[in-house]
Amino acid sequence: MDAAALTFTAFFCLLLAAGLLTRTVLASRQIRHVARHRHQVPAAFAQTISPEAHAKAADYTIAKTRFGLLEMAFESAVLLGWTLLGGLDLLNQALLAWMGGGLLQELALLGSFALIGGLVSLPLAWYTTFRLEERFGFNKMTPGLWVSDLIKGTLVGAVVGLPIAALVLWLMQAAGPTWWLWAWGAWMVFNLLALVLYPTVIAPLFNKFEPLTDDTLKTRVQALMARCGFSAKGLYVMDGSKRSAHANAYFTGFGAAKRVVFFDTLLRQLTPAEVDAVLAHELGHYRRRHILKRIVLLFAMSLGGFALLGWVSSQAWFYSGLGVYPAMDAPNDALALILFLLAAPLATYFLSPLMAQLSRRHEFEADAYAVEHTSGADLASALLKLYQDNASTLTPDPVYARFYYSHPPASERLSRLQAA
Repeated sequence: MDAAALTFTAFFCLLLAAGLLTRTVLASRQIRHVARHRHQVPAAFAQTISPEAHAKAADYTIAKTRFGLLEMAFESAVLLGWTLLGGLDLLNQALLAWMGGGLLQELALLGSFALIGGLVSLPLAWYTTFRLEERFGFNKMTPGLWVSDLIKGTLVGAVVGLPIAALVLWLMQAAGPTWWLWAWGAWMVFNLLALVLYPTVIAPLFNKFEPLTDDTLKTRVQALMARCGFSAKGLYVMDGSKRSAHANAYFTGFGAAKRVVFFDTLLRQLTPAEVDAVLAHELGHYRRRHILKRIVLLFAMSLGGFALLGWVSSQAWFYSGLGVYPAMDAPNDALALILFLLAAPLATYFLSPLMAQLSRRHEFEADAYAVEHTSGADLASALLKLYQDNASTLTPDPVYARFYYSHPPASERLSRLQAA
């Protein structure tokens, strides 16, 4: 291994260690802070949140955070197994010996990597659903439904993922030095197409979507949307209760394919006025152009990522520094893609606070929009119910929240609503 490869290996290990240390410190802070406040409901919520609900939220948060530490250690071990311990190199050499080189072998490498990774992570996914979520009363899935979702997800991933992977691999070979620019364009077209197709083609494979039949609520929702100058293809209720007790509402789709979707659990828990307020919040994301801003940000970040991939994919130290030793006079495009997907998150992890801050700002702006068009009191009461029903802690560690939370902590969010 030459000096450049050794330097890159050291940099990779430094990023991994820094990420592990940061995650551990933040998780430890969160666990201690939530446990310290477990027995005392904050004064601002004392009249609306029971001590039992507050304690349950604390226990749920602590359990999830502790399990997150286990996941972090496991995923780090898997990452080292694929890279410095030679797992990816071994898989690549085995497929080369069996299939020879070429596009088919590279697709087989990508598919095998994804399949093995999915199988390795299955125990953690199973524990999350049937132990962690079950323990706190949120899981509604049966083992049969869980297996069915797993099979469907794998098939959808193969049907959707393999063609786009084949296109990117072909561009890496056929489009010359600027292949990364063409591949980025193809990736962006794919993402935009997915926004259109997901609500009508993919989502119905996993959940049942039925038109909203509550005429009173339907009239309120349509009146709100008319006041906001918003149109959608339909109002739907999703059977989220067959998988989880968590509640939500969201918009999906793009352009004329936009849909308003309510979880059935949400409609059971909120009054019509509160549903109005939650919907107005979601409308606020569209009216404040948050969706467009996030798409533009995705475009910009992915362009930088493809440009970086275009450079490192031709550097021998990039491969050997991560425990892979291919022949540099032959195509190694699938290896480059996999190694980049493994290594890049170590660096982008430290962008988490910036992305979380942007998301929290968008949430505040959407709340402000909702207050303009509905009752702030209804939005506040709806949020309180959702915090309670989802067992979201009211007392997160401030540093942890600043680093990770995409939504403002309850105290900050409700304080702004009360002021409004």
